[in-house]
Amino acid sequence: MGRIKDIRPLKWTGESLLLLDQRKLPLKEEWIECKTYECVARAIEDMVVRGAPAIGVVAAYGVVLGAKELKEKVKSYVDFKAKLELIINRLAATRPTAVNLFWALKRMKKIVEAGQSIDDIVVALETEAINIERQDVETNRKIGFYGAELLSSREVILTHCNTGALATAGYGTALGVVRAAVEMGKEITVYVDETRPYLQGARLTAWELQQEGIPYYLITDNMAGWFMSLGEITCIIVGADRIARNGDTANKIGTYSLSVLAKEHGIPFYIAAPTSTFDLSISSGVEIPIEERNPEEVLYCHCRDCRIAPYGAKVKNPAFDVTPHENITGIITEKGVITSPNEENIVEFFSKA
Repeated sequence: MGRIKDIRPLKWTGESLLLLDQRKLPLKEEWIECKTYECVARAIEDMVVRGAPAIGVVAAYGVVLGAKELKEKVKSYVDFKAKLELIINRLAATRPTAVNLFWALKRMKKIVEAGQSIDDIVVALETEAINIERQDVETNRKIGFYGAELLSSREVILTHCNTGALATAGYGTALGVVRAAVEMGKEITVYVDETRPYLQGARLTAWELQQEGIPYYLITDNMAGWFMSLGEITCIIVGADRIARNGDTANKIGTYSLSVLAKEHGIPFYIAAPTSTFDLSISSGVEIPIEERNPEEVLYCHCRDCRIAPYGAKVKNPAFDVTPHENITGIITEKGVITSPNEENIVEFFSKA
């Protein structure tokens, strides 16, 4: 197999942020140009860009765009900082579950607080956003290495949602482990579940794997347990949007069900996520806010504009669920693997990291 293709979901031009519109994939590759922070905020809310690490990177660039907008409009240093805080708050309100968003915005806010002039703040914010993007790719490659080391020479891996280059600044978390294993010469086949209702697996993960020539099978969500019972799946690797201090993990809705099935069938169940996804301020998954999205995502078949439910149907559409730490074999980070994650092991890991 040749070199793994370099897929990136965003491009910073210096004056605007280009975003690969993930709502149009896999049928169209279209880019949206954001020149304002509000355009960035709407892009996050509307799923033009998604995936916890990618959201954090994009939000950081949103702050840069907001600062550049303000630089042309306000003269007062005090007014500039006050209005920029409102911009940061607007970006923070776009998605409530993914902690990487708040992690990135906290880094940007520190730059603002330390700045001595408007010009200095704008320059420093841009530098920090670029650093966040670069560090994300480097982090993902390290996650990939540690994860690939856990795998045998031949694995059949089940993934959920999209955890690849499209969900990050590049390379990916759980799918980054797949990439790293392939680069090491290991024989990897991926089972991609479609991930209802937004079909990130069918539309995005399958597209990424196809771009790179990595063999995969696309299955519906309700087929996973059957293939586990047949012994066709040897490992499950998923991503994360927030990890509590005890290891409880919020990820795309459906992850919890897969963890229960994996436990029943004795299949290793791994989380792949950067340390920035940990929220050590909360003790368990009970405290993680779960985003409830638009009912139309369930009522209509995505990409086809075709209603699949009767008119008047009542809908619940949580975007995430929480997998208890007891169901997790290990959490793969850029600083190593936390096996049998619980509060004691995680606190010890961070004390040494």
